[in-house]
Amino acid sequence: MSAKRESAVRSSVAADMPRARRELSELIAFRSVADERQYPREECVAAAEWVRGAFLDAGIESAELIETIDGSYAVVGQRKAVGGAPTVLLYSHYDVQPPGDRDLWASEPFELTERDGRWYGRGSADCKGNVAMHLLALRALGSDWGVGVTVVSEGSEEMGTGGLEDLVEKRPELFAADVIIIADTGNAAVGKPTVTTTLRGIANVVVRVDTLAGEVHSGMYGGPAPDALAALIALLATFRDEHGNTVVDDLPADQAWNGVDYAPERFRADAGVLDGVDLAGSASVADAVWARPALTILGIDCPPVVGSAAAISPTASARLNLRVPPGIDAQVAQDALVAHLHAHVPWNARVSVEREAIGSPFRARTEGPGYAALGDALEEAFGAPVGSAGQGGSIPLCNVLAQTFPNAEIVLMGVEEPQCRIHAPNESVDPSEIENLAVAEALFLQTLGASDR
Repeated sequence: MSAKRESAVRSSVAADMPRARRELSELIAFRSVADERQYPREECVAAAEWVRGAFLDAGIESAELIETIDGSYAVVGQRKAVGGAPTVLLYSHYDVQPPGDRDLWASEPFELTERDGRWYGRGSADCKGNVAMHLLALRALGSDWGVGVTVVSEGSEEMGTGGLEDLVEKRPELFAADVIIIADTGNAAVGKPTVTTTLRGIANVVVRVDTLAGEVHSGMYGGPAPDALAALIALLATFRDEHGNTVVDDLPADQAWNGVDYAPERFRADAGVLDGVDLAGSASVADAVWARPALTILGIDCPPVVGSAAAISPTASARLNLRVPPGIDAQVAQDALVAHLHAHVPWNARVSVEREAIGSPFRARTEGPGYAALGDALEEAFGAPVGSAGQGGSIPLCNVLAQTFPNAEIVLMGVEEPQCRIHAPNESVDPSEIENLAVAEALFLQTLGASDR
């Protein structure tokens, strides 16, 4: 890659950053939470229209809003390849998580606010910051792109209702591409270019324990009377060993991560672990969050402290979240979770388990020319070697795209490094991440176009 080309792209992106800030400010102002119980649907529709117009202005030749089965709108646009050139699909989403407790925000969540060099606001990173990054990259290409580009921005990713996945299956011709860039992850740290190569899947259940026909007085019956809440607590405790590692019968717990490291002190800061509190488990952080199963208790139904009576609970339930790494089938993992619950319940208490829909893990293929070209572009843009990381969350769309287009290279990257605190109060983005990733994406698209010629 020539220094002259890199310099021209970087100059273009740098000069365009004030516009990118204005655009991100406008986009954050839309309260595009895809849940009509909380925010008007018109907010999401207006955000979709804004995204459509912005991509058309950036050089996409045609773009439309397509309503999906969940009622949300996907923005799908194209600038078709010519002369057999490859096509690259650029993905993002314009819907956001609810802001939560406003009192926990230092500034208004739907107003872009700059503090200490970072831009704050709901969606500033996840994922409106990635929309801004795509726009910067496309404008930096000028008039001669050399490749075909498809842009897709969905409106219900945070709700996980499957609208875009269904659209891919019904209208695959809209999404056909040689390389697919999913801009919904981030670097290991600011300034450290990182591609995400694995995603953990999900195998959730709700477990209920019943022991008594009804509540009984703890003074009269406490002791021998089987307490359903105590039984549930004992059952849930079997999912951790003495070191705090997740344990589920018949699931492997020794898989190792072979990408970038995740320093314990960095993880403590990223996760907000309180001083003096130990990390759970004996594995390395990278092994634990990217390569091994992890079970989280999402919620428990039991009597609240306020208003509780001197009574023994006859029933108690919990919702369990099992994260499934690549190499383990999500259905097999859920089966193992259910079997473990039945095998370890104390006192022969009655156990019932409600299964939720599973989500399969994902592993990207990294040996193709697209990955090589993007790696070079990222290294050039950041001036640092490229690493690979996993992600504890899941993006079901990746598996649908991989199944529909088995020959396409799927790349996950984006502006959402750990300091962004996505989904939490005071979400923010480092503008240098938007700028450098835009440079990298533009260089990558130029490289593909030049190599084809």
